[in-house]
Amino acid sequence: MTTPAAAQRSLTAPHKLEYTYKRSTGPVLGRFFGGLRDGRLLGVRRPDGRVLVPPREYDPDTGEALSELVEVAATGTVVSWAWVAQPREKQPLGRPFAYALVKLDGADTPLLHAVDTGGDPSALRTGLRVRARFAAERSGSVRDIEAFEPAEGARAEAGWPRALAERDLPEPVELLKVLVKLDYLYSAGQAATRFLRAIAEGRLLGQRCPVDGKVYFPTRGACPEHGVPTAGDPVDVKDRGTIVSYSIVRVPSENLSVELPFAAITVLLDGADTTFTHVLSEAKLEDVHMGMRVEAVWIPREEWSTSMRNIKYFKPSGEPDAPFESYEDHL
Repeated sequence: MTTPAAAQRSLTAPHKLEYTYKRSTGPVLGRFFGGLRDGRLLGVRRPDGRVLVPPREYDPDTGEALSELVEVAATGTVVSWAWVAQPREKQPLGRPFAYALVKLDGADTPLLHAVDTGGDPSALRTGLRVRARFAAERSGSVRDIEAFEPAEGARAEAGWPRALAERDLPEPVELLKVLVKLDYLYSAGQAATRFLRAIAEGRLLGQRCPVDGKVYFPTRGACPEHGVPTAGDPVDVKDRGTIVSYSIVRVPSENLSVELPFAAITVLLDGADTTFTHVLSEAKLEDVHMGMRVEAVWIPREEWSTSMRNIKYFKPSGEPDAPFESYEDHL
């Protein structure tokens, strides 16, 4: 059992949020990223003649669709900048650098990117001429430009921007994939710590609101409805309950480790007045329905930890369906 002293200490743990963000690019941005893959920089011309880099699909003032792509130079001028003396792990360069707005020759708007001066801040100034340094291996992303670097003496050449015929346009990148990663230290706080320490012992805890007696699961430090601290000892909640709603998931995702298709269920546990989401197994998908009674299936006890993953999934309990009136307020 957890000692009183240990129960007072909030749990902390490193947490990583990681997923692949995907978006279809469309005809304008798709060509822009295709140009980066080919070592070229593209913008889009507005009806008034001004060129936007990066290109936009719609005029920012009028909302008119834009489609006339043009090529701009890989050289430009620093408009403004901010020095990064201690780069973080996920930033574009491993040595001190600057984030800068660079107005490329032939463009009327600046592009935000990194400027590499070899770690020397004295080499950077507003008005500095720079040139894009493309990566040796490119895939069609903004990181195909490693950074901009000083190009002293590089004057703006005439002829930019350059009109492009259809045959001169790069093949578009149709789908953009970006790995999103966020690392941080999570502190559970007192309420969540009580809940997590209890689940490591096979117990499910809720917390009662002193105003209306509603039991929140998992435990919360305050009632979100009345804005008052939850009172008294935590309430033990059963590991069985009722399906309030459900969704059959058939669409694959890189972030799902569950075999498809499966049922994502919203469960109202016995003794609780709030619902939570989990996965249903050991049931035919066509048999899943609102009001179905379910029970938790726990992982082997020797694998229990301070995690909701102690509950592997829910399965039908074999009990008669709950009456609609018992869960209608939770829809």
